[in-house]
Amino acid sequence: MANPHESESQSDLRPDVDGDAGTTPRVKVVSAARTVWEAVDAPADPLSGKAKRDRLVQRVAYAFGNLGQAAFYNALSTYFMVYVTSTLFAGVDQAVATRLIAVITSLISGIRIAEIFLDPLIGNLIDNTNTRFGRFRPWQFVGGLVSALLIVVIFTGLFGLVNVNQTWFIVLFVVTFIVLDVFYSIRDISYWGMIPAISSDSHERSLYTALGSFTGSIGYNGITVVVVPIVAFFSFSGGVQTQTGWTAFGIIVAMLGILTAWSVVFGTKEDQSALRSKTDKSGGPLQAFKAIAQNDQLLWVALSYLLYAVANVATTGVMFYLFKFVLGLPDAFSITGVISLVIGLLTTPLYPALNRRIPRRWLYLGGLGFMIAAYLLLSVGASSLPVVVVALVLFYLPATFIQMTAILSMTDSIEYGQLKNGKRNEAVILSVRPMLDKLAGAFSNAITGFVALAAGMVGTATAADMTASNIHTFKMFALYVPLGFIVLSLLVFLFKVKIDEKMHERIVAELEEKLAAGELAADAD
Repeated sequence: MANPHESESQSDLRPDVDGDAGTTPRVKVVSAARTVWEAVDAPADPLSGKAKRDRLVQRVAYAFGNLGQAAFYNALSTYFMVYVTSTLFAGVDQAVATRLIAVITSLISGIRIAEIFLDPLIGNLIDNTNTRFGRFRPWQFVGGLVSALLIVVIFTGLFGLVNVNQTWFIVLFVVTFIVLDVFYSIRDISYWGMIPAISSDSHERSLYTALGSFTGSIGYNGITVVVVPIVAFFSFSGGVQTQTGWTAFGIIVAMLGILTAWSVVFGTKEDQSALRSKTDKSGGPLQAFKAIAQNDQLLWVALSYLLYAVANVATTGVMFYLFKFVLGLPDAFSITGVISLVIGLLTTPLYPALNRRIPRRWLYLGGLGFMIAAYLLLSVGASSLPVVVVALVLFYLPATFIQMTAILSMTDSIEYGQLKNGKRNEAVILSVRPMLDKLAGAFSNAITGFVALAAGMVGTATAADMTASNIHTFKMFALYVPLGFIVLSLLVFLFKVKIDEKMHERIVAELEEKLAAGELAADAD
């Protein structure tokens, strides 16, 4: 999630800084955050006191940005569909509601798949943006504001229009969701694009990625912890979820989204380097797709990550249904959020330290191995709460390592592509990861809606209403198919992905030599 590209004229906005973030069991969070700083600041730091403070501010501001962004993503990709299938059409005839759920599910999936082709164009637009506030910060400001306002709109059922005129509701919903998705992408791409603008060093990049992932874990999993209590509290109906509760949830997510986006806007600053200063122009829209297509390492990392992401969201998207309809324990669903949140707080700060001793490649592959074990456990013990808890621990334990390795590998592929093609495309290359998450989110929406309908997990149905066929349908799409995707992801990364820390270090050294000799300047400009 990237932040503003600032030119030299932007010193008035914020000096060079960095950050931390956290909440939940306070001691654990403080300890986890301290682990990050110790792993990062182990080498002697020659910076002055003011420079250190400025750097700390930037780290905090940058990290805080992903807390709200990850919460926003989870609310939109997972809990909006829970809202659609459980509450949005509560005042509509059951047969009509079933058809409308199918329509909404299909529309969301279609929109998100179609819009993935916009992400490289958005990245190209950001790469070619030059304002006195920089490249990224203006887009963080606008993207954070507009997407936040629109998520409130969709969590109100377009202010109740769904109960007045369903035809107009569908038409306006399509328009609203498209605009929302575009501005969310603008925020997401402009956030992560800041990392290569901050440093060309793999270790420094891993720090910022760790910080963003650390707070992202809090935001993403924190939403899972609080969604049921928030909706129930504001529903004012004795625990029954109502429209009022979901509207309040949307407003809270929106407020958090604005605050965290603007922390990046006003709290960060991009540095200039020889690698970037000589490659300001990124070309037109066609160059965006060309930059991606010609970067083979980016594509292999992207394929492996996409397979993982689809499996991940396919399972997490219907996890609530496992607790409600398979276990018959809907109130225990918060366990999922607690497990993922605590694991995220413990593992994310460890990544920079572990990566000093263990190559990223093995952190990624080992993580996929843990997920395979989790799926096997869930396949045989989905009706046992203790087994499910153990499986969830195995499922969430490697998530941070997998995601951070993918992000860093894609980030390092910027210099790989620059050396190979003579063009530096930061936001374009880093638009690929949000594009993949969006595509995975589309599958999540589709699978959630499909499973709810196909397995009869809609409306007032309970665990007692489930048949063996219903449970088999659930397991097929929530467990068996995702397991196959994880295995494929492992094989792709194992045999096709070559870029790692040592390879990137050699690439940067060669680039600096060629830039110093003027061999790339003409092409880059």
